[in-house]
Amino acid sequence: MFLSGHSTPRLGIDLAGGTSITLQARSEPGQESAVNQTNMNTAVGIIERRVNGLGVSEAEVQTQGNDHIIVNIPKGTNEKQAREQVGTTAQLYFRPVLQLASGEPAPEGSATPSASGSPDEAEKGDGGEAGGDKATEGGDEATDGGSGEPEATPTTQGRAASGALKADATPSPSGPAEDDADPTPSPSASAAEPSEALQKKFEALTCTDTEERTEASEGTKPAEPIVACGTNAQGQWEKYILGPSAVAGTEVDDATAAIDQQGAQGWLVNMEFTDKGKKQFADVTSDISAKPSPQNQFAIVLDGDVVSAPYVREPLTGGTAQISGSFTQESAQDLANMLSYGALPLSFVEESVTSVTAALGGEQLEAGLIAGAIGLLLVVVYLVVYYRGLSLIAIISLLMSAALTYTIMVLLGPAIGFALNLPAVCGAIVAIGITADSFIVFFERVRDEIREGRSLQPAVARGWPRARRTILVSDFVSFLSAAVLFVVTVGKVQGFAFTLGLTTLLDVVVVFFFTRPLLTILARKKFFASGHPWSGLDPKRLGVKPPLRRSRRTVPADPKEA
Repeated sequence: MFLSGHSTPRLGIDLAGGTSITLQARSEPGQESAVNQTNMNTAVGIIERRVNGLGVSEAEVQTQGNDHIIVNIPKGTNEKQAREQVGTTAQLYFRPVLQLASGEPAPEGSATPSASGSPDEAEKGDGGEAGGDKATEGGDEATDGGSGEPEATPTTQGRAASGALKADATPSPSGPAEDDADPTPSPSASAAEPSEALQKKFEALTCTDTEERTEASEGTKPAEPIVACGTNAQGQWEKYILGPSAVAGTEVDDATAAIDQQGAQGWLVNMEFTDKGKKQFADVTSDISAKPSPQNQFAIVLDGDVVSAPYVREPLTGGTAQISGSFTQESAQDLANMLSYGALPLSFVEESVTSVTAALGGEQLEAGLIAGAIGLLLVVVYLVVYYRGLSLIAIISLLMSAALTYTIMVLLGPAIGFALNLPAVCGAIVAIGITADSFIVFFERVRDEIREGRSLQPAVARGWPRARRTILVSDFVSFLSAAVLFVVTVGKVQGFAFTLGLTTLLDVVVVFFFTRPLLTILARKKFFASGHPWSGLDPKRLGVKPPLRRSRRTVPADPKEA
């Protein structure tokens, strides 16, 4: 426990405080009716999965009124990362790239900013049906494998900003000759020329200016070209003119982060499309694969920002793709979360962010702990009065169970993000009765055997199998109840169910591997084996009657005849 660097459990927002974010729903122009209860509930589910994709962080997501969502993030979670996950709530789109240039201010005295370094690469993988298409992140990777790959740098939103598809080292004969050194688009080759106003907006845009980036993404519609910004693998800002949306983010069926098993590039992101998305993705990649760079790129746009911009050599028709490169586990998981949960039915704006104190939760916790301590004390008093010496075994077993529960809760904090909240504490208190009940069942079986006239060691050996069945059935019912409650509920109630299920499993471990061996050892001690009045196994106190002595009649060797 201490080797992990943690000695106390992570606490939920009700016990440790945290951050509360209020989001207001906004519909797209002309779709005012989209702000309805159904879409709000869908958005709550997506945001909850997105935030908890960072771990079982016990984040609370719930609606308030008709158009607000409240997100409570407990202290101890990566709050900055979680806020970024919550804040990027606009719809996700795949758009073709029309123009690309540096988005950083040009040095004084220099000419118009030139296009940025070579874009990322996209190719179709071998056997799209079996292995799926493969995407590789990294801006300057040579197709012959001769050059190194720059290290991906997370964007300001905490995710890698460039991506590329890759498979065959040899370019497709149908694809155009590449010129990575000069990715500047040829205006004549553009399938859809941007308007003069959009071109001026593109030339004047400076991506390092937050206000300019925000204004550029405001009021954009899926069916219209837009101007957007993103960062490349080296962390440099780039600006884009993007065509109308070709694939909506809702057509991404699933996206997961995984370790690249075939190369030394660390982590990658796997994408799967729906049937509709598969056709749309095949159409857009078929169209742009025959164009010069950067018009053979498509941009993944979330909340007005380009989060990845791979380029394509061949049509990608397998319905799956991979984005790989110099990802870390965190950046790959962030991008996978954005792809999986980025497409919300509504757009949201962050209305307010407030800090939540743990004062009220602390008072409730104190009251709960006092109630738990009183209950535990009553259980101990009952055990001492009724079981006497056996109560020592029960108390030590309870302490062992408490130590295991505490240790596992501490370890689960950094492992899966488990946070201890008030309902979870309630579940742990309820578990005291479940654990004590197991000891009572075992002790009573042993005492029943003694009542039948057996000594202590045979009584323990014969009583355990009968007690074991009863304990397992009882704990199974308790665990099943906790499992069902965990599945059908959300939020804090899941904390209660999780703790109850965990302590039920630990009860089985303690009874089988600690209580029974301890009683077996103590059964050999004279204090317990002799049935001392304070052992709890006194035959007289248990109502055991000594066996009747039968008189022996002497039969004469030579019986007399009558």
